[in-house]
Amino acid sequence: MSTYGSLATSTILRWVCAIFLVFTCVLSSQVSANEACKNLSATGNPEYPPYLWRDPKDENHLIGANADLMQLLAKELGVTIEIKYLGPWGRVQEEAKLGHVDLLAGAFFTLPRLDYMDYFYPAFRETRTVILTKETYHFPYKKWSDLVGRQGITVINNSFGEQFDRYAKESLKISMVPSLEQALKMLSMSRADYVIYEEDPALAYAAKLNIGGIRAISSAITNEGLHLTMSHKSPCNTPDMRGRIAKAIYKLEKQNVMGKLIATNMQLWRQQQVK
Repeated sequence: MSTYGSLATSTILRWVCAIFLVFTCVLSSQVSANEACKNLSATGNPEYPPYLWRDPKDENHLIGANADLMQLLAKELGVTIEIKYLGPWGRVQEEAKLGHVDLLAGAFFTLPRLDYMDYFYPAFRETRTVILTKETYHFPYKKWSDLVGRQGITVINNSFGEQFDRYAKESLKISMVPSLEQALKMLSMSRADYVIYEEDPALAYAAKLNIGGIRAISSAITNEGLHLTMSHKSPCNTPDMRGRIAKAIYKLEKQNVMGKLIATNMQLWRQQQVK
């Protein structure tokens, strides 16, 4: 064989070996990812009863209707899902951006959140966002513009839907605080005219804190869907896993499981408050 032929054969062999090594590494990483994705992590807003709150028996974990939904999802997928407490809602969203958690068990849709996580459809629950005021403070509310000129308060990084968020930023005076507990206490001390929050969690927390004289105005600010989301940086965020989760969420939503889970967890929350 000529020197040229020997060099050509050697080059081909090197390329074959390189391709084989790349294929082996890719296959190995896929196997590792598949194994790792047998165990997913999830978190959410820890001040959100009956959907989510910290477990009194283990405050590193969350319980509630959304946590129970994650266990039904885990069963459908054949994986385990750990529902972890990672801090207040603002920090939770930062953890999702960094990929420190795979799933958020309950988030409204906003355009900025699309930058760091994928949404699963349909929404597993529709929630009412309302205005809460002191019973002694009356003002007519029928539309968003009725809030202009009044001092509102809500929780940092909370969203009430893309349209209202935009309107609030342009037209309303709304201060942000770290927690729902702080917001409700400030309202009770007349340091704000109103609090904006989802109806069920707000009233549940007001009862826990023994804050009386607070009412929810019947006209909702928005009715928004709660979605399961997945961090873009999650190692489990693959087309296969997203497809499996989407099918499972669709199946569970059609079975209307959330109605029963919410009723059960509202009762559990109330029982815990009287102990």
